[in-house]
Formats: sequence, C-alpha cells, structure tokens
Amino acid sequence: MQCELCKEHEATVHLTQVVGSEVKKVNLCEACAAKSGLDIKGTISITDLLMGLSGGPALAGGKPPRAAPETERACPRCHMRRADFRKTGRLGCADCYETFVEELAPMLHNMHRAHQHTGKIPARESKRVQSTAEAAALQKALEKAVAEENFEEAARLRDRLAALRGKEPAG
Repeated sequence: MQCELCKEHEATVHLTQVVGSEVKKVNLCEACAAKSGLDIKGTISITDLLMGLSGGPALAGGKPPRAAPETERACPRCHMRRADFRKTGRLGCADCYETFVEELAPMLHNMHRAHQHTGKIPARESKRVQSTAEAAALQKALEKAVAEENFEEAARLRDRLAALRGKEPAG
C-alpha cells in the first residue's frame, strides 16, 4: 500500500480515527508521518490518545491540538496541572472536573457517546425509571407547547402524560 501523501513510498504507519459513526483511515510512510508531526518512535499514553494530545496533528483532518499556554492552569484545590493529568490519567480531586472542563468534556463525550452519564439500571427498576424519564420528557414538551400557545398539542401531551401516570384526562 502506498503512502497517501507522497504516493512514492510504502505506507508503514496506519492510523484509524472513529468520529461518531464515521471511520477515517490514513496510511503514511515513516517520512511523511514524521513531517506531519507524528512521533512514531516515541510512546504515547492512552490519556494522550483519548484527549488528542499526542503532540502531532489530529488524525484525518481533525483539529490540531492547542499549544500549551505559558502558565498552565492548575486546580485551585489540589494544584494538579494538565500535564500531571496527562502523565497519570487521573484527576486529583472533584474540583479538577470544573478546572479542566474544556479538556474533559470532549474526551468524555468520545468515550461515553453522551454528555450525561446514564449509568446502569437494575432490571426490577427499569420500567419505573423509564416511565419516570418519559413523564419528565412529556412534561417538558407540554410546558413548551403551552408557552408557544399550541394548545392542541398541549392537550394531546396532557392526555398522554395522564395516561402514563394512570389517571384519566381532566375535563
């Protein structure tokens, strides 16, 4: 397989990046990989890979990592720095989540495919939790319909919410 950049040498560096449901593959020779800023001889920690901080440009057309600021941000409580997190892969305290939210949010979204942790639900509680979540969503939609003065939709949502809660619709 030939290098995708120079089209002259044999590709020995094969990079794969998955973004959402899209898979991007890049095949490079060692020289082009080095020119692109990829350190193929050095080590990269799993934390660096997850955060996109491997020192080279992001794969397959993604955003390149930002340069580190001259004065690196530190957690006000435990004084952990971003570099410390990169080395250990662990945060120092609960305040670190707020301090490093800009770096953590995309990383956590890539790992969990969501912005909010949903956790696991015991089988015996599954229907109750699902029903509660559905009722909350219906209530929110009902409030939006009323605010937009879409009263037909509001009545339909009210009836669905009442049926879900096991009540007869009012009036």
